Amino acid sequence: MSEMYVNPVDALLDPDNDENIVLYNEKNEPVEFIQIAIISLNKNLYPILLPATPMEGVGEGEALVFVIAEVDGENALLLESDDAVIDAVFEDYYRLLREAGVDVD
Repeated sequence: MSEMYVNPVDALLDPDNDENIVLYNEKNEPVEFIQIAIISLNKNLYPILLPATPMEGVGEGEALVFVIAEVDGENALLLESDDAVIDAVFEDYYRLLREAGVDVD
């Protein structure tokens, strides 16, 4: 029996889902990511995802920032490339961690 496809955006936005997210790279190969957080910033949602296995061009323990955007009438995850936005997302994430009492360096 094959697994039912779940849209990664729907999976991320499901508060009961803490499973890893599977995205497909440019070679249409599945890449699994661990959900870290979703940050709301400037009316956009930015998921922070950590590759579950080593990924070329991404350092060990380095998370990636995506943006949820509409593509062809459907929500999709796009890799965020604007360094200023990425910095702002992580700044807000670390602020939330500190507010929750988590010690961040």
